Amino acid sequence: MKCIKEAAAKNYGKDAATTKIVADIIENVIQNGDAEIYTLSKKFDGLDLEYIQVPETSVKAAYDLVAPEVVEAMKAAAAQIRFYAEKQLETMKNLDTDTPIPGVRLSHRLVPVDSVGCYVPGGRYPLPSTALMLAIPARVAGVKRIAACSPASKVTGTIHPAVLVAMDLAGVDEIYCVGGAQAIAAFTYGTETIKKVDMICGPGNRFVTEAKRQVLGEVGIDSLAGPSEVLILADESANPDFTAIDILAQSEHDPNARATLVTTSMELAEKTLERVNEIAAELPTGDLALKSWEDNGMLFIADDMKEAIALANEMAPEHLEVQVKPEIEEEVSNSLLHFGSLFVGHYTPVTFGDYCSGTNHTLPTMRTARYSNGVWVGSFIKTSFVQHITEEGCRNMANTAICLADTEGLMAHKKSITIRVDAMEK
Repeated sequence: MKCIKEAAAKNYGKDAATTKIVADIIENVIQNGDAEIYTLSKKFDGLDLEYIQVPETSVKAAYDLVAPEVVEAMKAAAAQIRFYAEKQLETMKNLDTDTPIPGVRLSHRLVPVDSVGCYVPGGRYPLPSTALMLAIPARVAGVKRIAACSPASKVTGTIHPAVLVAMDLAGVDEIYCVGGAQAIAAFTYGTETIKKVDMICGPGNRFVTEAKRQVLGEVGIDSLAGPSEVLILADESANPDFTAIDILAQSEHDPNARATLVTTSMELAEKTLERVNEIAAELPTGDLALKSWEDNGMLFIADDMKEAIALANEMAPEHLEVQVKPEIEEEVSNSLLHFGSLFVGHYTPVTFGDYCSGTNHTLPTMRTARYSNGVWVGSFIKTSFVQHITEEGCRNMANTAICLADTEGLMAHKKSITIRVDAMEK
C-alpha cells in the first residue's frame, strides 16, 4: 500500500469551549423557554423571528415560492424513500413463540416511538432532502407525532421555502423555525411553544452534535454525526472523470468533508488528480470543494484488490463507492463489511443516495459504521420483550432462577420464586 496523498490531522472530538457554550445554551433554554429561542436567534442568526412555530398558511405559501419542477422532484424522491422504508418495515415482524420449556411463552412487540423531533440543518445550503430522509421513515414506522425544525434563512427570515415544502410532503405535524443547540434543548425539555419529544434525529454542526451528546438519556438520538465522507474503491476500469467529480461532489459539502480514493491503478490515480483540478475550475462551488480536497482528501495505491478491500473495511466510511470491472463487482461488494451506504457500479454515484434512490443519507461517520447504521424505519421502532409463564412454566424454571439468585445474593429475587412455588403446593 502506498499513500499518495494524506489529509491534514484534525480532531473532531469534544472540546471544552464547545461543551461549555452548549451546556449554557441548554440551561438557558430550560430556564427561559421561548424568550431564549428569540434571543439566540438574534444573537447567532442576526434575525428577529416573527414566530417560532411556522403557521400552516406559511407552509402552503411556500409552494408558490418553489419552482414546480422542484416540487415534482421532491415528490418523486419522497415516493422512492417511502417505498424503501415500507419494504424495510415488511422485514420487521412481531414474534410470538412457545419455548422448549413447557409453560413458557415468549414474544416481542414492535412499538413505534411516540414522538420524534427532526433536525434539518441550514448553513451553506438548504437541505430539503434531509427533511424527507428523516420524517418519511418515521411516518412509515408509525410515529404518532413528528416535529421538525430548521434555522431561519437570512434571505427569507424564516425556513427556506423548499425545506418547508419538503417537511409538508414528508408528513411533518409541527414545524419550528429554530436551529442550533437551542433547538435540541427545546426538543428535549420543551418551551411554551415547543412540546418536548421522545427522540431527536438529524445531522448538524458541532454545536448541534454536542447538544445531542449532552441530552442523550433525556431523549433518544439517532447518532452523533461528524463531517461527511466518501471512499471510492476503484480499479483500472474506472473513469477518471467519474472518480474526480465524485471526489468534488463530496468535498463541496463543507470544509471538513473527506473524500478518499483507494485504487489498484496508478494511472487512474494520476488522471483523477488532474481531472479534480480541471473540473473544479468549471464549478461554482469548485473553490470550496478543491480546498476541502486539498485539506482532507486522501489517495492510496493498493497492491491488489484484497488490500484495497481491507483498507476500506478498516476506514468504515459513511459512503462507499465501488467502481471496478463488472465481473468482480459482486465479489468485491460482498467482501465490504463496514460502511454507512454502499454504491455499486460506475453509474451509482453518492448523489443518487443523497437525493432519490430511496436509501437514507443520514449515515454513520468517523468509523462508527463498524458498529452502527444509518437512519431507517427501524430507528423509530422499539422491540419490546414479553413473556407469559404458566404455573407449569414456573415450576419448570424455578430451580434455575433460585440457583442464580442464590449465587448473586439477591434474596428477594429468590423469594419471588419460592413464594409462588409454595403457593402452588398448598
